[in-house]
Amino acid sequence: MQAFYADHFVLPPPDGHRFPMRKYEMLREQITQHLPEVQLQQAEPVDDAALALVHDPDYIDAVREGTLSPAQQREIGFPWSPGMNERARRSVGATVQACRVALSGEGVAANLAGGTHHAYADKGSGFCVFNDAAVAARLMQIERLRAGIDPPSQPLQVAIIDLDVHQGNGSAKIFQGDPSVFTLSLHGARNFPFRKEPSACDIDLPDGCTDDPYLAALEQGLAEVERRCEPGLVIYLAGADPHEGDRLGRLCLSDAGLAARDRRVFDWAWQRHLPVAMAMAGGYGHDIQTTVRVQLHTYRIALAAWTRWQGTHTSPV
Repeated sequence: MQAFYADHFVLPPPDGHRFPMRKYEMLREQITQHLPEVQLQQAEPVDDAALALVHDPDYIDAVREGTLSPAQQREIGFPWSPGMNERARRSVGATVQACRVALSGEGVAANLAGGTHHAYADKGSGFCVFNDAAVAARLMQIERLRAGIDPPSQPLQVAIIDLDVHQGNGSAKIFQGDPSVFTLSLHGARNFPFRKEPSACDIDLPDGCTDDPYLAALEQGLAEVERRCEPGLVIYLAGADPHEGDRLGRLCLSDAGLAARDRRVFDWAWQRHLPVAMAMAGGYGHDIQTTVRVQLHTYRIALAAWTRWQGTHTSPV
């Protein structure tokens, strides 16, 4: 199984910043130590042309040139630096590469970061500079059209299954009215962002939501995807922040509940022969080791799904 990382390219947060930047390096180290079957590769950056499939050229220029206004930087949550531009491009590139690998017949691939679903076409927000899932979805559609795999009248349909605890408002806004990309978001009703955008399917969850009602809501969401979409690719945002140990999550899923969530998404996709590109999205544990542990277990489940895909992906049971 292939996975792509960009933690060597650091977006340096100010001292005391609440974003746990070290989690990406820690996750890579844990995967190297415990899951040697996962082949890690440094992500390549995407260029302006790829970003412009989703993002406004003026915004792309501002991130590249360092001309973001103070207000724009505050909304993103990081001060501008050259590292911001480089890291953001490589984070998008990791999801793009994971999508290509998944679609090539590998079935499952991953980005050790990504899930930057708060970024809009014309601005960043909530620690998100560029929207990796949106750019990857658009680029896969374009590449397959150019290769003659899909006709212009029937572009690749993509399902973004967003299980970060925060609503994917940027993705929702980008794809509003676009039937080729289905956005499903399960999120805390009272959590950030406080002004939410309509996704194709939104499922609001109350504070303190535990395993059983969450998993029931996930079944509802997956049924809605199946009823309204015929995807050829799933981009799965496997946020660790619904976990009971997360300081920004406000939900109460256990380790077992999150594992059941991940298994259900991969089982659902495998049964329908749908390749999956996974991004890690949010995770803000009171103890950073908790977030890394949760994400490492997600990789164990993804690796098992990849192994099954390699063995019998044409004959689900």
